[in-house]
Amino acid sequence: MFFSLLSQTSPLISLSKKLSLLHTLTKTLSHLTITKTISTSTMAINLKSHAFAGNPLRSKIPKAEDPFAPIPALKTLKTQLLDSTTEHHVSPPTFKVLPFRKGRPLASSNGGVGDLVPNWNLGWISLADCKDYLANSGVQLNGDFLVYLGSRPEDDVVYWAIDVSDEGGLVTEFATKKLSFVEVRTLMVATDWADSVAMGELAIAGHARALLEWHSISRFCGHCGEKMVPIEAGSRKQCSNELCKKKVYPRVDPVVIMLIIDRENDRALLSKQSRFVPRMWSCLAGFIEPGESLEEAVRRETWEETGIEVGEVVYHSSQPWPVGPSSMPCQLMVGFHAYAKSLEINVDKEELEDAQWHNREDVKKALAFAEYQKAQRTAAVKVEQMCKGVEKGQNLAADFNVESGELATMFVPGPFAIAHHLISSWVYQDSFNGVEAHLKLPRSGSMSSL
Repeated sequence: MFFSLLSQTSPLISLSKKLSLLHTLTKTLSHLTITKTISTSTMAINLKSHAFAGNPLRSKIPKAEDPFAPIPALKTLKTQLLDSTTEHHVSPPTFKVLPFRKGRPLASSNGGVGDLVPNWNLGWISLADCKDYLANSGVQLNGDFLVYLGSRPEDDVVYWAIDVSDEGGLVTEFATKKLSFVEVRTLMVATDWADSVAMGELAIAGHARALLEWHSISRFCGHCGEKMVPIEAGSRKQCSNELCKKKVYPRVDPVVIMLIIDRENDRALLSKQSRFVPRMWSCLAGFIEPGESLEEAVRRETWEETGIEVGEVVYHSSQPWPVGPSSMPCQLMVGFHAYAKSLEINVDKEELEDAQWHNREDVKKALAFAEYQKAQRTAAVKVEQMCKGVEKGQNLAADFNVESGELATMFVPGPFAIAHHLISSWVYQDSFNGVEAHLKLPRSGSMSSL
């Protein structure tokens, strides 16, 4: 359309205006973050930030004395809990609470209209409703139950999370309002990665789960064994022993994840594990050990799992990953491209099911858009069913058919995983600035928003 406008512009329009219009076109194209090559079933998906990053509640951290900051906000919250009569004439901020049960946030679904895929939303409730729900279960809400998540000062709201795992009756009560506790991983797959608002909600859910799981596994002091109590609105914990008072901070578990590249033969090393979805291949990954640099971890893990010796290691991007086991509440995936010095594969069968070199064209075909779209639709419908109380026993790890009805020979993790972007950026040889990139389309391709 922009090119059409340029060609039809009156000669009276100055060259500067034409250049300005061309600049607008360039800027618009540069901000397209999701593109699809129509001529094939493959695509490159380029996000401004990875899934679980870009949390809108943490974009601007208020200063300590700000009423939206953790400690002042908690003080106001406790005042409201003690005197319910102040709630209707209290000055900002107001409060919203996100309940969790066994690591699952409360969620709702709009059900979708016509052919549109349903959209999920986090199940925020007011502080007063949270207090009433717990009172119905015989529990008096205490400010120490709540964990500070952040704020949006522009809407005068501070957001909190609470673990209600011990209150089983709330499941039924929320179900009457078409709300359900849903696994964060299910929400992740169900999220439309083209929707920045939905991606923001997912980041909030991931952050909240990580904090609550950390609180759950940090109940006692590792130094003296006494009970740990939350401080600073749940962002820290401190030993209750007056002679100890050790402080602990939210746990982060760093993991290196790497795409191993054979430059000479234009190939990439992909692996699979028994726990993977059938036909899915991914990057190598492993936890960093004490006293080890990131680059050393990349080389060690690659050697241990595949017998491949790695030389150059190049940083790509990082991603918080709060959907692992509860014992590791928030992994930080640190992504690299690493270049092989040896090519013979010797798979450690205790770690991997298989590892193979794959050429660029085969990996490009594995970026099967229809697989991801089918998975997203399936998960979104499952969330809708859960919220309606009619969940089916559907397995999200089932094989997803591509649009043609045929199965791709192989595919790689979807756009919610950093592995996807490590692989995609190599396939398309994009020039990355963080995660965001511009897709180099084949001449026969065309672009459309998903």
